[in-house]
Amino acid sequence: MDVLLARKELNEKPKKVQLSKLIEELKEAGERIFYFDKDNSHKDMMALVDTIEAEGYNVYFREVRYGLADDEYMYEVHAL
Repeated sequence: MDVLLARKELNEKPKKVQLSKLIEELKEAGERIFYFDKDNSHKDMMALVDTIEAEGYNVYFREVRYGLADDEYMYEVHAL
């Protein structure tokens, strides 16, 4: 499964990354906070959370708003 990482600049395209690569990074670090782009579907984000929880981690998921417009947000996933 591919997910989109959060953009660093509003006018650039988000980078695509495989979920398996994120899980490898998580296993190396022990805990991580990931930020994902708003272009990911909520369904994909819930599948990502379920997959990480299946690996034995506790996961906290939320939307982070950085502006007043409805489309100015990103997803935050904190895995412990």
